Amino acid sequence: MRYLLLIYGNEAEAANMSPAEQQAEMTAYNDFTEMIQKSGAHLSGEALHPVNSATTVRVRDGKVLTTDGPFAETKEQLGGFYLIKSENLDEAIAIAARIPGAANGSIEIRPIVEWD
Repeated sequence: MRYLLLIYGNEAEAANMSPAEQQAEMTAYNDFTEMIQKSGAHLSGEALHPVNSATTVRVRDGKVLTTDGPFAETKEQLGGFYLIKSENLDEAIAIAARIPGAANGSIEIRPIVEWD
């Protein structure tokens, strides 16, 4: 089964990290990515630009409405994702728990619909 692991963290806190802390986090992410690539679970993954670059689109009464920024105001912002394959949710949870951002943010696990 495929799962999307959505990485949420606080952008303001990340912006205040020292260069050494930023490098340590990038090293942790690189190590994690290499580990899941070697395991065969890695399908895709990307980091996202900061939330201030987001645009939300809605269609109401046939009109396209755009809003700068994310849909909802939250303390944590979506910063990236991994698309993985795993046998079941328990295995996906074990993988998600190893994402460095889980230590100070949250990882949302969403199963991917498999269309026949």
